[in-house]
Amino acid sequence: MINMTSAEQGVEGLVTSNGAAGHIRQYRLDNGLRLVTAPAATGQVAAINLWYGVGSRHEVPGRTGFAHLFEHLMFEGSGNAAKGEHFRLIEALGGELNASTSSDRTNYYETVPEHALDLALWLEADRLATLRDGVTQEVLDNQRDVVKNERRQRYDNQPYGTAFERILAHAYPEGHPYHHPTIGSMEDLDAADLDYVLSFHKTHYGPDNLVLSVVSSLDSEDVYRRVEKYFGGIPPRETVAEAPDASLEGLLGSKSLVVEEQVPAPAVFIVHRIPPYGTREFDILHLASAVLGQGQGSRLYRRLVVERGLANDDGGASSDLFDFRYTQSLFFISMIARDGVSGSELENAIFEETAALADGISEEELERARAVLERDHFQGISTPAGLANALSGYTQLFDDPELVYTWPMRWASITPDEVVDCAKQYLIPENRFSLRYEVAPSETANA
Repeated sequence: MINMTSAEQGVEGLVTSNGAAGHIRQYRLDNGLRLVTAPAATGQVAAINLWYGVGSRHEVPGRTGFAHLFEHLMFEGSGNAAKGEHFRLIEALGGELNASTSSDRTNYYETVPEHALDLALWLEADRLATLRDGVTQEVLDNQRDVVKNERRQRYDNQPYGTAFERILAHAYPEGHPYHHPTIGSMEDLDAADLDYVLSFHKTHYGPDNLVLSVVSSLDSEDVYRRVEKYFGGIPPRETVAEAPDASLEGLLGSKSLVVEEQVPAPAVFIVHRIPPYGTREFDILHLASAVLGQGQGSRLYRRLVVERGLANDDGGASSDLFDFRYTQSLFFISMIARDGVSGSELENAIFEETAALADGISEEELERARAVLERDHFQGISTPAGLANALSGYTQLFDDPELVYTWPMRWASITPDEVVDCAKQYLIPENRFSLRYEVAPSETANA
């Protein structure tokens, strides 16, 4: 890992990178906004990416789903851009834009022709500074209905759609910031009132809670001047809410849940609670997940899909990590049973293969796992949009954008013995929640 060194240079607070990522530059505006720039391989497009440090972990019980609701409200017009105009202006130029919400952040991003960078920056700055002027009760009611319908489509009426919500509810205790999904509950969405929604924006949306990344062929000083022009006059937040305590100690315990629903086939979802994203143990277990269930050379694919015919062929991706920075992360396994195979049979087979990691892995398996993770990492930053997103993420979570290039070095020194030791410590029945879906007879289907 390459450590960055900071050197204050007047107003900009410029940080230059001295390692492999020599063209990455950081600036901090007087209002607290952090800007990261990096060169694009082509001069035709510019990608901008905004990570606000607000997600579902910042919500309080009874007010879940607000971070995601605000993602929708941010496209409903601002002081100088009418409803729908942000989308219309960007798409008219051949650009694209979208947003997403997670536990730790809300992310807005767009890719535009490079000559339209000023327009994209102006639109983003305008809705940061003046969004509250355009949020009325009618707008809130409309977007609340949109989010509720999204919940019905993606969660409530989708096969296995409630799996992630159930996993979080069992992996993290009630009242914990990660106990609920970003979509929130129907009851909390119904209870959302305009005053609280506006105060949520005032508390969490400000330049001092924002990382803005720009990937383009423009000189970094030029990009800085443009960002300063549009964002520099926006004041920082008056009130900064403390993030809730998300610390956890100990193992998850041994938990299981069987759900009978009208699903296409039995399915199994298993999680083990593991150390936070950014720790050595997380990196070790990331490699373990690749050995176990990433790709057609993984153990779960070879043994449960090919050799035993217990699970459907989903392309080989059956295990991964939920990478939470501020609390314990999750080692995640999911598989869908083939015709004639019960969820219980598949579940027991997954238990056996997971336990077998503690018996040892070969250097060849570990080398393959490194290659899988490195491929995924570099594919993720191979486009301007992907690179901009990674720069924002590593800056927001670790205050080190150079990790976009150096992160894979973390896997290089990990040994098979370390993987075995972590498997023995974390991938055990005493630290496991298993969720099993079985096909319910139509007359007894239940939620």
